Parts: sequence; C-alpha cells; structure tokens
Amino acid sequence: MSEAPRLSLIRWLLFALGLALLPHFAHLVSWVPLLALGLGLWRYRLAATRRPLPGTWLLLPLTLAVAAGILVSYGGLFGRDAGVALLVLMTALKTLEAKSRRDFTLTVYLGYFLCICAFLFSQSIPLAAYMPLPLLALTATLVGINHTDGALEGVLRFRLAGAMLLQAVPVMLALFVLFPRVPGPLWGIPQDTARGVTGLSDDMSPGSISALSRSDAVAFRAIFRGAPPPSATLYWRGPVLWNFDGRTWRAGERPIPLPGPAYQAEGPPVEYTVTLEPHHKPWLFLLDLPAKVPGIGVLTTDYQALARQPVRQRLRYEAASHLEYREASRLDAHTRARALQLPPYGNPRARQLAERWRAENGDPLAIIRQALALYNAEFTYTLTPPPLGASPVDGFLFDTRKGFCEHFAGSFVFLMRAAGIPARVVTGYQGGQANPLGDYLIVRQSDAHAWAEVWLEERGWMRIDPTAAVAPQRVELGVAAALPAGEPLPALARMEMTWLKRLELGWDAVNNGWNQWVLGYNQQRQMEFLARLSGSRPEWGDMALWLTGLLTLVVGASAALLLRPGWPAQDPAQRAWRRFQNRLARAGMPPRPAEGPRDFTERAARQLPRSQQQIRQIGTLYLQLRYGGLPDHDGIARLQRLVRQFHPR
Repeated sequence: MSEAPRLSLIRWLLFALGLALLPHFAHLVSWVPLLALGLGLWRYRLAATRRPLPGTWLLLPLTLAVAAGILVSYGGLFGRDAGVALLVLMTALKTLEAKSRRDFTLTVYLGYFLCICAFLFSQSIPLAAYMPLPLLALTATLVGINHTDGALEGVLRFRLAGAMLLQAVPVMLALFVLFPRVPGPLWGIPQDTARGVTGLSDDMSPGSISALSRSDAVAFRAIFRGAPPPSATLYWRGPVLWNFDGRTWRAGERPIPLPGPAYQAEGPPVEYTVTLEPHHKPWLFLLDLPAKVPGIGVLTTDYQALARQPVRQRLRYEAASHLEYREASRLDAHTRARALQLPPYGNPRARQLAERWRAENGDPLAIIRQALALYNAEFTYTLTPPPLGASPVDGFLFDTRKGFCEHFAGSFVFLMRAAGIPARVVTGYQGGQANPLGDYLIVRQSDAHAWAEVWLEERGWMRIDPTAAVAPQRVELGVAAALPAGEPLPALARMEMTWLKRLELGWDAVNNGWNQWVLGYNQQRQMEFLARLSGSRPEWGDMALWLTGLLTLVVGASAALLLRPGWPAQDPAQRAWRRFQNRLARAGMPPRPAEGPRDFTERAARQLPRSQQQIRQIGTLYLQLRYGGLPDHDGIARLQRLVRQFHPR
C-alpha cells in the first residue's frame, strides 16, 4: 500500500473512532477521552510527516502508565466504567502500532465494541439515533481497508457501507422480535454504584426532602388500568423510618418479609404498571397498600416493597393496591417498643405539650385532632424553612413554624410517641403529573413526600398526613399548588402549562413509548406480541422455526438482489468515465454503440473544439488508469476532479 492511500485510511480510521468515542465523554473521567484524542492526533501527525511509529520501548511504559491512571481514577481495572475506559485507551494505543491491513481491521472492530459499550451507560433515544453515524463511518473505513490499494472515493465508501447496513436492518428486526429474551441484561459487568443518583434515602432529617423536591428528574411513570384514582389518594410507599436520634429519622432494623396478608381490603384493588428509573436502592414504589407485589420483590412487615437486588437499571413491573383498607393484625411488644422509641433527652417543650394532651384526654383520636389543629392554626408550608437549633422539633413547633413535609411528619410522629401513641414516619412520593399525550402519570423527585402512620386499637396502622392539615392543596393538586409564589420549585413541576412544558411532556411521551416497546420488550411482552400474531402462545421451538425461516427469507432476498444479472461492478475510474459520457450526452454527444474510449474522445474533441483540451486530457488519463496496470490513487483522484470541473461548451 502506497503512502497516499495509507494516509487516507488513517484519516478515515481516526475520524470513525472519534465518532465512536464521542458518547463516552459524558461518563468517563475527562482525562481518558482527552488522552485518547491526543494519541489519535499523534498517530495522524506521524503518518502525515512519514515518521516511524513508536517502538515497544515507548508503547510498553505508556500502556502501563495508562493502566495505572485508570487504577487510580476508578479504584480498579474491573467494572463497567473502568473496563470501558481501558478499552478506549487501548484502542487509541492500538492505532500507534497499526501498520498493516490486519492492524487497521482489528482497530475498526475495537471501534465497533466502543459503540456497543455506549449502551452500557444509556439506552436513550438520542444515543440510539446518533449511533448509526459511527457505525456507518466504521463500516466505510472497513470497505476502504479491503479495497485494492485503498483507492476508493469517499462517496462510494459511504454508499457501500450504507447499503450493507441497510441489508442488515431486516436481520436486526427479525432477531429483535423473535430471538428469545432472557430476564436481566445479557452482560454481567458490575456497575459502579458510587456515582450520584437522585432519589429518596433511608434516613430523613430537616431539609432532606425539601432539597430533593428541587429536582424535576423523573422517579417513575405509572399507567393505570382504567381511570386513575384521585390525586389525594396516590401515596407511593417507600422507606419506613422507625428510629429517631433527636434530629434524623432512620429505618433501623433489617426489614422482615411479610408472611401473608395482614390487612382487610375495603374496596376493589387498583391495578397499574410502574416503569421505575434506576436509583441504586432496593425500593419498589407501590400505592398504599400493596395487594400484588411484582415477582422481583418482596413485601415486608411494614409494607415496604423491596427488590431482591438494588435497582440499577430501568424496571417495569405490574402491581395492584387497595386504597381503602383496615389493618387486621395486632401490635406485638417489640414493634410497639420500636414505634414508641424516643431519645432520652432533647425537645423538652414538645414532650411537655404531648404529655399535657395525654393528661387532658387519653383518647388517641382526640390527641391526633389536637395535633392537626395545631398545625392548621399558625404553620406555613415552604421549601425554604429557616434553620433549626439543637432541638429541631421544639424549634419547628414553637419558634419558626415554617417547614416542608419532613418537618410536619417528623414532628407529628415525635408528638404521638411522646403522648404514648405508636407511630412511624413513611417516605415516598405523593400524587404525580398526568401526561395527556400518553395517558400515564409522571412522578418526579419534586413529588417526594413524607407522612405519618399511627397505631390505633381496633383500627391498626392508619395514615395521617399532617402536611394536608397545613396545605391541603399539596395532596389534592400537587406541590406547586401548595407553595407560595417565588419558591424554588423546578420549572417542570410548576402548574403553568408553558410551551416549554408542553414540549417536555411530548418528549416524555416519546421516551415512555421507547421505554415500553423497545427497552421494555422483555420475555413477557415478547410472548404477548407473538401470541397476538399467531393466535396462540408460541413455544420456543416455534420461535426457532420462525426465526430460521425469516432469516433464510431475508438472506435469500438480499442474495437474489445482489446477484441478479446486470449488477455492474465498476471501479472508480469507470464511474468517473460514465459521468463524463453522461455530461457529453446532455451536450448532444452520446457515445455510439461499439465505440471505444479513444474514438469517442477524438470525436467529441472535434465536435466541441472549445472543450477539446479538457476532453483529450480526461480521455488520455482514463485510458492510462483503465488499461495501464495497477490502479493509481492519485490518478483516480485527479480524474474525478477533472470530470467534476468539466462543463462542455
């Protein structure tokens, strides 16, 4: 291979690898893709100046330094992030030793792997729409590598690469629809859990949920079977908090699976499907109280739905809940002690108030009503409460009287326990935003909420939401309706239907369809789809026969198209000559049957004397390239340029 086509192939290779590298800038440590780009520019500089490639004496210590850098940045060489970073830099280093066609081909294959690895981090629509571009560039590079002497113009490379990728589309669709789906991802690469994820935590302190409510990130989406329930009944249950240290509520003991139903339903269940975004925690959010838990999770004694593994990828599950219920079990001594636990000191004014209520009227319902009346009288619901002192419950109840849901729920449970009423804090989400474009509910982080549950004899655990006593609009219309003007609520969580919000809802509907029908095309959906097509539930043997038959049909049709008579295989010189002939034909000089290139050139030069110099120059160069031996890359490029510049006069 001469230097000119080698330099052209290197340009193509580095351009294609750069496109494959671009999506990785979003998730890799910044020095990794920047170093890869620097190595690529170095390789191009060496090729352009015709300098020798670095030897092993330089590449070996450079490789060791790269591995050490990844080890320091990622804490190891294994895992998703570290593995992809290592692949990126090893691919860049491979270009520094690529000399032969075999080396170039291997580097292109590494570029294909880079494209695949991008989907380990995201399966979004923008990434899927972008990925055909690096695939086309890599395939075009592969076409150029395998062409004789690399002499192939860029337009033809892209055309051939595009044709091959288009031929692969029917095969891809057949495999997507019919290839047996397996539960979970096909790869077993451990994902890094140290990356920040927005979502609820297993503890709650003043300001924790109000800070979370400033985010408009989607927590999950829900589709109801039938009309959705009223917003005031949509309490999506998450972590249940038992232990209080004077400032922070925590979950405490390890959750215990519920052996069987422990409440009496007082109405029909609500059925729905949840598409949960990854949050790296085990919680599966279900409406109070769950009647049907997805098979990937278990229900605990405090009615938390927990997945068996942390949710590190988008999950879609079906569930059912009873919105009207009555607790049927008794409160054992251990659970009662947990539900009455308070630190031995702190918040003395709140303790005195609760003890006075208890002394005046020992009826738990009366105490609850007194507490709710206190909140309803002089308290303000706000995302920006003032800071609290060493006794946060006293500071909130008697000094600032401004807070968010965690302030109301935490202080209410403290008062109940101090009055001798078992109580606990429940966190999760409340309400959601209906998307009319997709007929589903969007629950954002701004919908995060905290409420209380108290134990009443003959009634069991009963939900009490003290926030509703202060701002009833919060549970009826959403957080935006309850907050005063000027609060730092994210734009997408506000009530105003601006053009930006309409656009976002439309995009979210598209994303939801992508999640449901492409990313959510699991084993269950595959069986349902194929059953609708065939009229009965297919077996694995049937799917194998369908897949084999469909692939045979697709490959046979492609072969018949490619091998049909009259499918010309023209080299670049021939294509340039055909364009030259077409331009002369439009000028009134079509080629005659059985007329050779030399005779045609001479006849055209005589009839078009003003263009005879260009005509003879093109004809002579074409004869040299066509019949003069091996193709000449520079000569073909010159012929193509002359034909583009030719305009018969």
